[in-house]
Amino acid sequence: MPTPTRKQQIHSKAIEILKSEPEGVRYSALVSRVQASLPDISVNTIYGNLYSLDTQLPKDVYKPARGHYRHLSFRQEEEEETPQLPPAEEKVKEERFYEPFADWLVNELEECTKAIPVGGNLFKDKWGTPDVIGVRESRRGDIIKFSTEIVSAEVKLDPSSLITAFGQACAYRLFSHKSYLVVPATASSDDIARLDTLARIFGIGLILFDASAPEDPQFDIRVRAQKHEPDMFYVNQCMKIIEDDLFE
Repeated sequence: MPTPTRKQQIHSKAIEILKSEPEGVRYSALVSRVQASLPDISVNTIYGNLYSLDTQLPKDVYKPARGHYRHLSFRQEEEEETPQLPPAEEKVKEERFYEPFADWLVNELEECTKAIPVGGNLFKDKWGTPDVIGVRESRRGDIIKFSTEIVSAEVKLDPSSLITAFGQACAYRLFSHKSYLVVPATASSDDIARLDTLARIFGIGLILFDASAPEDPQFDIRVRAQKHEPDMFYVNQCMKIIEDDLFE
């Protein structure tokens, strides 16, 4: 039986490692682990043979995100799995996260001077009502004053509704200077990677959180929202509805 080439040895070891890691491995970490297992092969040779591994071995490897390799079997398992929702009596209500996120926007992220839970269909508009709306205004002690900013957020617990949620967060830019999408940290790595990329393209903020703990959601910023100028007609139209609560 012919001796495996260095390329074959590197690929075989890489596949072995990826099969043992359901969440996948970053490119640099994979190089280090292969090098540790094959010390007689130079690191430059390993780098060269692991580069674009998903292209070289498309039946075994894919990239859920940039610089991140994962064995294809885990992608297939993920696609076959049907998310199991907890019983109705145990299911955490999405609304329980609105107040904690409003507080986090003000006290941790400091994007707002005031934020309130909204949700429901308060705006009575098919384009949707944000779950949380905040305002950032100059304080009396600020030396340099700035214009009032509106910040909106869409909180989503259901991992099967992330595309819809992203669309809603985009729609809120119509009347908000900044818009955030808040999704469970347990969403698939592929979904989070795609949302991360889309958030950067569209200027949407992306926040991950522990969807099982409304008392301590552990909000974690993945992408900070970019400020833009909304349409002031829609800003005033929407803010008039919540004027007394947000601008007291």
